Amino acid sequence: MGEKLFMKGNEALAEGAIRAGCRFFAGYPITPQNEVPEYMSWRLPEAGGTFIQAESEVSAINMLYGASATGTRTMTSSSSPGISLKQEGISYCASAELPIFFANVVRGGPGLGNIAPSQGDYFQSTRGGGHGDYRVIVMAPKSVAEMANFPRLCYEMAFKYRIPAMILADGILGQMMEPLEFDFEPIDPATFELPKWALRGSGGAERRRVNSYDLRPSYMEKWNFRLEAKYQEIAANEIRYEATQIEDADIVLAAYGTSARICESALMLGRREGLKIGLVRPITVWPFPTQIFKDLSKRVKKFLVVEMSLGQFVEDVQLSINGKAEIYLHKRPAGAIPTGEEVLEITKKILSGDQTKLHSKP
Repeated sequence: MGEKLFMKGNEALAEGAIRAGCRFFAGYPITPQNEVPEYMSWRLPEAGGTFIQAESEVSAINMLYGASATGTRTMTSSSSPGISLKQEGISYCASAELPIFFANVVRGGPGLGNIAPSQGDYFQSTRGGGHGDYRVIVMAPKSVAEMANFPRLCYEMAFKYRIPAMILADGILGQMMEPLEFDFEPIDPATFELPKWALRGSGGAERRRVNSYDLRPSYMEKWNFRLEAKYQEIAANEIRYEATQIEDADIVLAAYGTSARICESALMLGRREGLKIGLVRPITVWPFPTQIFKDLSKRVKKFLVVEMSLGQFVEDVQLSINGKAEIYLHKRPAGAIPTGEEVLEITKKILSGDQTKLHSKP
């Protein structure tokens, strides 16, 4: 805390998790997140934790199920197809109410795709991803500093609500280097009180069990309703977003992660020219900051959504605004990265009413 460091995003993510109390990591290599397990392989044992390179993504996520059931702060990371392979285990952890932490450093897709940065995993991340009705908390950083500091927030929410929490990043954030400061002191796991639900040697004490299902239909329904109540509580209390110069905006840009950072450049350039441009950046993409978009749509009648995918994030913006304003989409999928100048040009066309070279409205 207070010490300036210069780190790569993936390494900052790993160091942030360790400083937040992570003491178990299991993973399997895949670009562009390989620096996370590589860093963990030497740094975690140095901190008194356990690193395991599993034989597969499926093995890794199920190792987290077991380790998390003891109350340990655990982590795994992967990229796109690797996260897909972990989804069954993630859904088990969600149902068992295990507070695992994981990160997806997204690559271009679908399929194997490429290793270029993308935001094509938005649906997978914010809609649960695996089978059944469930949610995970999803935080979307825009800088290396946030890659470093968000793991602490993820662990705090994960343990508070007994729910998986994830960081949704991309290859740019994973590979770029920036100066950063940690905004918290390293946390010693020895200071944690063992959760009442955590498994431990019984020693004659009351038996504990961590389970992810109940085969009796009516009981499984009650299980799901109980989880739903928790999701509603999270949605009421844990929404985070950043709003920039929205007070007088004639048009509001909407973006998350790297795309939001690019939109900040467009906003700055446009404001220099006298254009009244604002920006809303969701920091939690689940729970989604619906209310800010709903409130803005009472006054602002034009929104431009910018995302590095074919149009996923835009659906949450549409649901929030519910037809009360015009929504435009600028999409660059599978590793094609927009620029601030490009976004500004499109913004100008929307403001002028010239739609001849715009992407179609979503």
